[in-house]
Amino acid sequence: MAYLTADEIKSMGFKQLGENILLSNKASYYNCKNISIGNNVRVDDFCVLSAGEGGIEIGNFVHIAVYTLIIGSGKITFNDFSGASSRVSIYSSNDDYSGSSLTNPMIPKEFADVNHSDVFIGRHVIIGSGSVILPGVNLHEGVAIGALSLVIENCEEFSIYAGNPAKKIKNRKRDLLEMEGKFLSSLKQHK
Repeated sequence: MAYLTADEIKSMGFKQLGENILLSNKASYYNCKNISIGNNVRVDDFCVLSAGEGGIEIGNFVHIAVYTLIIGSGKITFNDFSGASSRVSIYSSNDDYSGSSLTNPMIPKEFADVNHSDVFIGRHVIIGSGSVILPGVNLHEGVAIGALSLVIENCEEFSIYAGNPAKKIKNRKRDLLEMEGKFLSSLKQHK
């Protein structure tokens, strides 16, 4: 995988940039002025990050795997230590599918009914391959989403969800919080 150079990344006009950022040169980045990226972030090949008015905010130690789509007018937030596996789609805008309005971005607003709502991905959230997250969803801290899930509602912290629509399967262990502390302490020791 080839990454953009630090100078190439700076020239794209991102809202905010941290350190140790690995952005694939085969991914697409739209409206960079509305995208903030923290420290130790990796975006893989063929991802699309398309920020609307609300923007995209990516915290620290975040991985966005190949073919992931992050798009919409509402704000999309990835908190620290979160990640999306391959082919995840995250939408903060969605057409009305009921048939009461026209659909697609080529239709004037007065003939369409588009829902715009923020999406929040908490700390230590992992989203399994092929999953879809719809507008307005809040994945609280420690949530794990199983592969090929459709998430249409908020998910309780430290819970594992799977299915279409996603349902809670069981609680998730919190051991990773202790591991986070050890990891961050090890970083301080190396400085």
